[in-house]
Amino acid sequence: MQQRNIFAGPYLDRAAHLRQDPAWFAAALADPHSRAVPVWNSRCLIVVGDSPRAAFLELSHVAQNRLNSSDLILLGRFGDADYFAYEIEAADPPPLLDGARFEDLRQIASLLPADEAGVLGYAKAMISWRRRHRFCGNCGAKTLPVKGGHVLVCSDPACRNEQFPRIDPAIIVLVNDGERALLGRQSSWPLGRYSTIAGFVEPGESLEDAVAREVREETGIAVDGIEYHSSQPWPFPASLMLGFTARALTHEVHLGDQELEDARWFSRAELAAGVPLLPPIQSISYRLIEHWYDAGGNQRLHDVQGAAPWPSSR
Repeated sequence: MQQRNIFAGPYLDRAAHLRQDPAWFAAALADPHSRAVPVWNSRCLIVVGDSPRAAFLELSHVAQNRLNSSDLILLGRFGDADYFAYEIEAADPPPLLDGARFEDLRQIASLLPADEAGVLGYAKAMISWRRRHRFCGNCGAKTLPVKGGHVLVCSDPACRNEQFPRIDPAIIVLVNDGERALLGRQSSWPLGRYSTIAGFVEPGESLEDAVAREVREETGIAVDGIEYHSSQPWPFPASLMLGFTARALTHEVHLGDQELEDARWFSRAELAAGVPLLPPIQSISYRLIEHWYDAGGNQRLHDVQGAAPWPSSR
């Protein structure tokens, strides 16, 4: 089995069968082993230092009036304890734990143990979903959480529409012609950074069709030989990245939909020399580039570039 991407993996038991059990929920809240995963301003609490770790709190750190099934979201069982996520809604982050501070998970994930990064990504995704669906899309009434926080139900008895956590499927693809990889960049990225081609899947479209369409629209390149590589939950805020490789049928780049500032071909020698600046190693983009590079050379990409290896579960 190939190595999983960061945020992916069976790092916890989601315990879906317990989400509708109020007696179990009450017992879990009373259990001193249970832990809380706070999210503030879309940031996660991290114990900083040479080896950063996720800060999982005893429930005593949570305000008493929030220890209920409306404010807490059941994540599941991690290790030997039950874990709950909750959002801190304040202008400034409260001091919760000595040596810990709220950090952008996108920046810190690659430094964390992989299982802890997965728990934090899960918590962040659930909080983001809850924040964006406080009102019913049918009638506009407030929504109420049920089933451990995994369903939001319209509070209007005449409506009772249910909303479930959503994810947005997006394809991401490493296109190559054998000796070169096709990479593009957006104008908002750091100077010199290039990455793989990506885009959201549209209604009525297969994943393979989305790969071919996005590459054609953004670069003018036609592809075939589309093969699945791996997937990555990407909680920024709610994407599921579906990674592919594809073979180029044409080679002349034409920027079409203006989503990219530039797109060009890069050889393995250029990548080894540090040209271009590649995406962060916690992204599936880097993983796809690494997969292609390693398949055609005598060295691994992270060896020649000095990049840190993927973090492993503890």
